[in-house]
Amino acid sequence: MELGILLIVLFLVLLALRVPVAAALGASAVLVIALGGLGLQVVSFNFQAGIAKFPLLAIPFFILAGAVMDRAGIAERIVRLLLGVVGGWRAGAALATVLAGMFWGAVSGSGPATVAALGGILIPMMVRQGYAPGFAAALMAASAELSIIIPPSIALIVYATLASTSVAQQFWAGILPGIFIGGLLGLAAVLVVRARGWGEAFNPGVPRIRLFLEALPGLLTPGIILGGIYGGIFTPTEAAAVGVFWGLFVGFFVYRTLRLGHLIPLLVEAGVSSGVIMVIVAWAGIFAWAADTVGLAGRVERALLQLAENPLGLMLLINAFWLVLGMLMDAVSIYYLTLPVLLPVMAHLGWDLVWMGIVMTVNMAIGQITPPVAVNLFVSARISGLSIEKIWREIWPFVLASVVGLLLLAYWPFLRRVLWGG
Repeated sequence: MELGILLIVLFLVLLALRVPVAAALGASAVLVIALGGLGLQVVSFNFQAGIAKFPLLAIPFFILAGAVMDRAGIAERIVRLLLGVVGGWRAGAALATVLAGMFWGAVSGSGPATVAALGGILIPMMVRQGYAPGFAAALMAASAELSIIIPPSIALIVYATLASTSVAQQFWAGILPGIFIGGLLGLAAVLVVRARGWGEAFNPGVPRIRLFLEALPGLLTPGIILGGIYGGIFTPTEAAAVGVFWGLFVGFFVYRTLRLGHLIPLLVEAGVSSGVIMVIVAWAGIFAWAADTVGLAGRVERALLQLAENPLGLMLLINAFWLVLGMLMDAVSIYYLTLPVLLPVMAHLGWDLVWMGIVMTVNMAIGQITPPVAVNLFVSARISGLSIEKIWREIWPFVLASVVGLLLLAYWPFLRRVLWGG
């Protein structure tokens, strides 16, 4: 069997056997490298080279920053403020959930982390407002998809590293599309809530100015991180470290909710999450190197270039491909598997790589809420105590809204001019 075909077959078989993605990538790549006599010594070198990149240092820091800010009580205060602002509307609880997902996306950069931070607060609150538990859990999961679109985003950091674009540019480009997709999710939530007759006005019983002052340290977080990046004060990697120290300062000295005993569990939590991502990055890089060395990547690239005469059709095909992969695999693996092949095609067609990074990331965000993998749904199920089937049945309005947003971002020239300036 040809080595390129063997590489793909081995990977798919291991996935079908429910082998973890990182292990499937690594095992199939190492076996093909050994059988092809490509030199097993390259494995250790590529493993180290794949993760020894300065922009990737931002990933563990942003994960730690999100964990620190959650433990410091910032999430709870932000939710109370949002409820104070929109809770007077019948669908106020649903809108507060979407807005909270948008805001926490500007803190954590991770969809599952956002569900974990906010789900324990927002899901019971929506249930108390009369929402079906499955709908509440689904809306929480869908709102968390915004975390990988709105900066700082771990997904955008990985994309920028592979595409050799600026992380700051990718962050800047993700703001308006993230707000746009959030608006569509909010509209879908309001329509469902009104159609089913759920919800009632919510009065927090506390003056809004007090809620604002309590939440102010948390509200300053995105401004400190993103303002420092765009103001040229520090790099995205340095901004991640600043976010950690700001969260510690707020937790220890402003809210006084953190103690020294909390630091070790927080470091362990961030270390485990970062380790999972970095292992996938390392093995996916080796898999991509093997695919390129045995000629598989070049063959796929040539096949795609033959379709370049119809760029809109090719765009549709690529988006469909990303959507399907997003339902089956994690975003980091998809970036490493597909970008080495697709980047030359995008360059040949003159597509803006920063813009394509946002389009690809929106696809990955939809994958986080679309069965069968749907990592956000599984986290939401664990937090809510519901079966995954009850949440699956309620997620489809939000999947539809997200797909509509993806198509508009990709194909509507006027909207693209508004969002991208060209």
